[in-house]
Amino acid sequence: MKFSIGVEYALHCLLYMINIEKGKSVGIRDLAAFQGISESYLSKVYAKLGKSGLIKSVPGVKGGYALAREPEDITFWDVVEAVEGKEAFFQCAEIRQNTMLHEKDRLSDSPPKCPCLIKVVMDQAENEMKKYLEQKTLAWLHHQVYTNILSKEATEAIDLWFRKE
Repeated sequence: MKFSIGVEYALHCLLYMINIEKGKSVGIRDLAAFQGISESYLSKVYAKLGKSGLIKSVPGVKGGYALAREPEDITFWDVVEAVEGKEAFFQCAEIRQNTMLHEKDRLSDSPPKCPCLIKVVMDQAENEMKKYLEQKTLAWLHHQVYTNILSKEATEAIDLWFRKE
């Protein structure tokens, strides 16, 4: 399993949107330029984030995007689902039905009644990952980055970047 780069783009850009003043928004062009990423790809990612209700579009000349929820109400899992979709990571194709045991005149000609153990294990693994990612929010990320990682000078430079008129 591999998440697309869109998940990373989304989390990084959403992190910086937290500092945008209430009632203001930030444009895709500014977010993409700040991160050094593709504006067209980020637009596609933001369309998915908008559709999922994590961000909202702000119309107008100085329009752009703003968070639609509080940072403590947006989890990493919300972002993963928005970008990657809600379909389970593992799709069981029930290939066990194709074994020789299920051919006509063999041991069984009916599907097993128990669930596929491989699917059960894969679903449990996804659920564990989901539980973990649901515990990590944008507010948590912001606190970690702005408290433990970035210098005061870096945080000031970020604020200046996004406050430019």
